Amino acid sequence: MIGENDGEFIVRHALSAEKKGCEDKSMEPMRLNKYLAQCGVCSRRDADHLIERGKVTVNGQTASLGALVTDVDTVVVNGKPLKGVAETRKVVLAFYKPAGVICTERDRHAEKVLSDLVQYPIRVTYAGRLDKDSEGLLLLTNDGDLIEAMMRGSHCHEKEYIVKVNKELTQEFLKGLAEGVYLPDLDCTTRPCRVEPTGKFTFRIVLTQGLNRQIRRMCEAFGYHTRKLQRVRVVNIRLDGIPYGKYREVTGKELEELYRAVGLKAPEQGDSKQDKPAQDKLEQTAPKRDKPTQNKSEQTASKRNRPVQNRSEQGRPAQTGQRKYKLAQDKSAPYRSEVRRHRTGGREA
Repeated sequence: MIGENDGEFIVRHALSAEKKGCEDKSMEPMRLNKYLAQCGVCSRRDADHLIERGKVTVNGQTASLGALVTDVDTVVVNGKPLKGVAETRKVVLAFYKPAGVICTERDRHAEKVLSDLVQYPIRVTYAGRLDKDSEGLLLLTNDGDLIEAMMRGSHCHEKEYIVKVNKELTQEFLKGLAEGVYLPDLDCTTRPCRVEPTGKFTFRIVLTQGLNRQIRRMCEAFGYHTRKLQRVRVVNIRLDGIPYGKYREVTGKELEELYRAVGLKAPEQGDSKQDKPAQDKLEQTAPKRDKPTQNKSEQTASKRNRPVQNRSEQGRPAQTGQRKYKLAQDKSAPYRSEVRRHRTGGREA
């Protein structure tokens, strides 16, 4: 760990890198909060909070704000050592968050948290949260720069929602939402947005900011109560095709478009050893299809149409038709004699 003005340390690392013939950017010192963000721990702002609370150590010493580190240093957060920035593969997951799940990794009072549903080989965190009662698309990543870019409201990234309310929609209500709503609890007015009805009680809304419980507060300002809120799109990533409570990895052109939209360069993509466990984990999360069930009539018909096997093929002696008939007669003999005694008043016929 080094201080902001400790030039000797910077020179020593620069000479070491030059001696090895290495021009890797991971050898360049960077601020600790940025380092934690690029390792996927959290955003830079949250990293500052961790450092202030003494949760971060560098080379065995408690870190301070403004410290500079490189991949050579041993950085530990909450007792867990971090891999270097160069060793960490950048991933982005599109997750269908169910209602009732809290956007946090640890909360002893919560019934369900993200870590209960998302068990990925690489540690990821959310880039823009959803409240407990809402469901839909949630982006998870270990790229701190992407998290920082997504959570800045000034970038005006689009987020699309489907909302169901408790009363029938009116033109006044929809127009009011689109023009912007003053929220007294937050002492601000929401930005103009796109709103269109999709049903008698449902509408689609596209926001470019992410205030706390924004849509619910906007509806309450007009006397409406939100029954269901589902996020279906973040920038260019859509919820379509993701099963409830499952996730998929964002790759290829879709990933490049996401980074381009937030003003970042997309990470290099390629097959690596780290990809294999991740792919296995994704396959495990795929929903299992239930076997088609048959009703009783279909089961009876299938039994009737089933070819009769000769028991001699299973190692048992085959029985002829006469032998089976004789056995059936022997089994029913007591019953027939009882019937005859009843008909003749107890006398044998």
